Amino acid sequence: MKIGLFIPCYVDALYPEVGVSTLRLLRSLGIDVDYPERQTCCGQPMGNAGFERMAVPLAKTFDELFAVYDYVVAPSASCAAYVRCFHPNLLGKKAEECEAAGKTVDLVEFLHDIVKVQSLPARFPHKVSVHNSCHGVRELGLSSPSERNIPKFNKIIDLLQLVEGIEIVEPERPDECCGFGGMFAVEEKAVSARMGVEKVRRHIATGAEYITGPDSSCLMHMQGVAQKQGLDIKFIHVAQILSAGLNSER
Repeated sequence: MKIGLFIPCYVDALYPEVGVSTLRLLRSLGIDVDYPERQTCCGQPMGNAGFERMAVPLAKTFDELFAVYDYVVAPSASCAAYVRCFHPNLLGKKAEECEAAGKTVDLVEFLHDIVKVQSLPARFPHKVSVHNSCHGVRELGLSSPSERNIPKFNKIIDLLQLVEGIEIVEPERPDECCGFGGMFAVEEKAVSARMGVEKVRRHIATGAEYITGPDSSCLMHMQGVAQKQGLDIKFIHVAQILSAGLNSER
């Protein structure tokens, strides 16, 4: 199985340690991983802002560049969801006709659903509150949405339970938006900030030391809120927890 690693803009520019942790984790599991250096943005910022035509060339580049891989793995639920759900429309194709879109998955679903990881050497002796990002819940199915009458599940928690020493909690209203929402945080910043404050306070109410999740953008938004409000909580991407204790890339 050959994997193409897709590193989204937020991770590349602001949280490169998340990309490094993802690569280290995949290689530690014996997975053949390649990082195509010609990769670009997936086009989500333009598409979400209403400029879909500007996203088309990026979708074409993505489809051509990652077509050769068995799976495309990204440490970002929102970017993986955008590629899988919206690239076919941008390219004027059916989903099965896109070379890469249908094979693009978030790191959590790749480990949980495809690799079916049963054990990890990771150790993280901290109390962690799990943030279920909107794209992950409602487009990728990483956890069960509260509005549907279905048995509760959470793939993020399933993986975190493999980590030694960790204590996992969830906030009240676990699948409620943190207020980031990409362009929403720019166009409705007062509402976005208020949502962020309420979300962070619910996470803190669990007694957690850290907030974790599959999207650096959501964590960035909540971290900014916490710093501005003087709230004592730390933030870490789920890839960093799952790879904690791995000393070198293999």
